[in-house]
Amino acid sequence: MNRHHIAARVAGLTQSEIRAMTRACNAVGGINMGQGVCDVPAELLIKEAAKTAIDSDISLYTRFDGEERLRRALAHKFTNYNKVNYNFENEICVTLGASGAFACALTALLNAGDEILMFEPFYGYHWNTAYIAGLNPVPIPLAPPDFAFDVELIRSRITPKTRAILVNTPGNPSGKVFSRAELETIAAICIEFDLLCLTDEVYEYLTFDTEHVSMASLPGMRERTVTMGSYSKTFSITGWRIGYAAASEPLARAIGMVNDLYYNCAPAPLQRAVAVGIETYGPEFYTDLAKTYRKKRDIFCELLTEIGLDPIVPKGAYYVLADNRRLGAANAKDAAMKLLHESGVAAIAGSAFYTGETGEGLLRFCVAKSDEDLARACDQLRNWGNKH
Repeated sequence: MNRHHIAARVAGLTQSEIRAMTRACNAVGGINMGQGVCDVPAELLIKEAAKTAIDSDISLYTRFDGEERLRRALAHKFTNYNKVNYNFENEICVTLGASGAFACALTALLNAGDEILMFEPFYGYHWNTAYIAGLNPVPIPLAPPDFAFDVELIRSRITPKTRAILVNTPGNPSGKVFSRAELETIAAICIEFDLLCLTDEVYEYLTFDTEHVSMASLPGMRERTVTMGSYSKTFSITGWRIGYAAASEPLARAIGMVNDLYYNCAPAPLQRAVAVGIETYGPEFYTDLAKTYRKKRDIFCELLTEIGLDPIVPKGAYYVLADNRRLGAANAKDAAMKLLHESGVAAIAGSAFYTGETGEGLLRFCVAKSDEDLARACDQLRNWGNKH
């Protein structure tokens, strides 16, 4: 095919490291601790609610911004958990996952050539989606192990073209949970330079010994913040693609228009099932969820320390970045492939989350595995460590 048949905006893109490693893992029958598929069983209540919705013929288009019952449930969740009030009627838009919310927000609110600041390490889909939208993503390095940011560095990278900043908390792949004080500092910069703040809070319920704070709840930030999330991780339904964006009415209206054009609506029966879950589960469900993932984190981090792949213990989410130098590979991709072939356990090259050299010394593991698979992965990695 002639190169002119491929749009310039995608000509330089390659399949994500995450998808590529999943294929490589499947080819050798390995244990996939690379992709964040969250392959623990979906909640039974959610599955039953979806079956009921299908049997009840909830199968037509919903309103472009989502079924009313789900929007009401989300508004209630925002008031009680995130401490910010949104009108379910015109300030919440149900999307195809948080990734759909992000794509719609970028298209609706920013122009080609605009710059968006992104903390590094970043989720690759964030970076590439911004690029596809015609934006210029600008990295702001975070310093491990706490992944602290330099305020003056942020300020130095703001130009007349800077229109927005992305905050992912808890973060993928770092597990960084931005503190209230850190968010207040970022908020002050947003207000000073009149920036939008896009927040990806998909892992909001997965924090360990720290609180989750929503940027939109801070003074002066509700009107300039788009809060994005999903129930993919919370209810272990990553393939259902039920997410949302919440923002002040003018922003939400624009996001909803793009959502309508791109997707029409999210799957109707799955929207209903998620609404039932939000309505039914109380605070203890989310507390137990965090305890479950903290236990998985601790088991795996202890194993990594034992075998010399020293982890950066995350404060949230369900990923662990680990030092790959013991593998003696030339770069992070080689390290990931070497570990896969020698241990049968897949990880993602840290370079997938960085623009510079920092990621070459790291691997990312996902601990959202069943207890059985996590134990099996630990055994295989321990055997690898003993042999190498």
